[in-house]
Amino acid sequence: MSFARSLWKLLVGIKDLLVLIFMLLFFGMLFAILRGTPDPVVGSGVLVLDLDGIVVEEAAPGDPLAALTGTPVMGQWQLGDLLAALESAETDDRVEAVALDLDGFLGGGQAAMTELGDAIADVRAAGKTVSAYATGYTGDGYQLAAHADEIHLNPLGLVAFAGPGGSNLYYAEFFDRIGVTANIYRAGEFKSATEPYTRSGMSDEARENARALVDGLFDQWQDDVRAARPAADIDSVLFEPEATFTGADDLSQLALDLDLVDAVSTRDEWHARLAELGGEDKGAEGGFDRIEIENYIGDIDPREQGGDIGIVTIAGTIVDGEGPLGSAAGESIAKAIEKTIEDRELDALVLRIDSPGGSVLASERIRLAVEKAKAKDIPVVASFGNVAASGGYWVATPADAIFAQPSTLTGSIGVFAILPSFEGTMDKLGIGTDGVTTTPLSGEPDILGGISPAADAVLQAGVDDTYRRFLALVAESRNMDVARARELAEGRVYVGGTAQQLGLVDRFGSLDDAIAHAAELADIEGEPSLHYIQRDEPFPGLLGLLNAQHQEVQAIDPFERLTGNPEARLLQAIADVEGLLQGPRMQARCLECAGATPRPVEAAPKGWLARLLGV
Repeated sequence: MSFARSLWKLLVGIKDLLVLIFMLLFFGMLFAILRGTPDPVVGSGVLVLDLDGIVVEEAAPGDPLAALTGTPVMGQWQLGDLLAALESAETDDRVEAVALDLDGFLGGGQAAMTELGDAIADVRAAGKTVSAYATGYTGDGYQLAAHADEIHLNPLGLVAFAGPGGSNLYYAEFFDRIGVTANIYRAGEFKSATEPYTRSGMSDEARENARALVDGLFDQWQDDVRAARPAADIDSVLFEPEATFTGADDLSQLALDLDLVDAVSTRDEWHARLAELGGEDKGAEGGFDRIEIENYIGDIDPREQGGDIGIVTIAGTIVDGEGPLGSAAGESIAKAIEKTIEDRELDALVLRIDSPGGSVLASERIRLAVEKAKAKDIPVVASFGNVAASGGYWVATPADAIFAQPSTLTGSIGVFAILPSFEGTMDKLGIGTDGVTTTPLSGEPDILGGISPAADAVLQAGVDDTYRRFLALVAESRNMDVARARELAEGRVYVGGTAQQLGLVDRFGSLDDAIAHAAELADIEGEPSLHYIQRDEPFPGLLGLLNAQHQEVQAIDPFERLTGNPEARLLQAIADVEGLLQGPRMQARCLECAGATPRPVEAAPKGWLARLLGV
């Protein structure tokens, strides 16, 4: 009996502990929700865009555990929200000026910066001053700041430009050492996505395509910056950095002398300037009347008034199955499209695509859902963001028109499949494989003993067949014969300017331009109302509130901006290997486009290889 009573007390104690943990989690989550709820009151003064983190097409839901434990998460700002806020600020009497706080800004892709830059120019044209501040300006950050009326630089800061380009990782020798064979099946002469697994360096074909891409992006960046800030001597920093920086006693003063910035200011001095622009408020952060961007976005009247035009976002690597916001999960996106066209009388559909592609099956699943809209005589217009390549282009093939930015990366019309085998590893470990078969494909593909020629033939045939289908879709969509589509395909990646000349893109323009064209195709008179197509989410309100919390990023060391994040590169190397091993096997994906759109980086990879390496 004594043992039974002790056991009962133990069980009761465990139950009480679990109840206590549950209550702590509940009240902690309630606190996180209340803390993350934006202040519904929007005053007047300076609209502050404190852009800590990255700009994305579609923000991922907040991690409830991160919110409860205080784990830092990367801030994500939806491009559409920022554009809507700037558009509203043009005519909003409450907004006296706009401040761009770029100290914690991590980028958002060149095409996105072009759209934001145009929106900033519209604010200035409305007679409102735009002021930017940072400790260091590079690439995306400077492209954005160049459109402001005034650029402030911290006295300890600098302006330096690395330009697009850099090195990639190649794993062929590593795989040889550990006995792994990367069995590659591809279609498209320039489909260099598989090269990192089979070579120790870049092929001539890949180098040719990469050179055209970086040169195109670089030219577009220079054109945008020069047009926005013609007096800036960017050539000295871009092309003569050694001569420009050697012997410079004061890098912030150097930036001022080169007309790259307008003022060298401490943060307090910048705040004093904002007080001049928007009014002084000693009790507010910074001492000036301020409107927080989160509150302002929540206060904007939505354009949705019934939904004449449906807008669906396809952002990120396209993956099979279902997934949350911030992921391009094929099944989730397709179901959302199908449900919307069944439940609503849409007049037109706009696809906003910012994806390097991914799974062929998932891309086709989304395309078929769009085709159902076409079958109901609903016009479809595609709007490309930073990148819409490979599978990202596949899903756009039903569109009646395609809009892109000159700096959009697109094309990469090709298909590949990767299947690792470990016969070399087995040999190194002294493990043999043997058995009996009834047909040439029995037990195939044998990833331990080596893949047979018969399995190779079947897999290559599958890739070739998918490629033929891809070419047929492109040819039909672009009103060209298959031979011409093949000439443009072969896995080549293009910048938007080249793609437009080749007929893969119809027009240059933003999402608003694509919406306007969709309204024209649908014969909608006046301002169209919009319906943003969202996938079903469990507890959407909770996740949305948690997502409203952004990490408070400290000012980024300007030299760190140039050198990048070595840890992230190591994690990327591990993720590349894991991606090879985990599939999906057949992909229409542009690996060259991977850096075109910044995405959140997890603190550590979660797959088995990462756990094995203890990273």
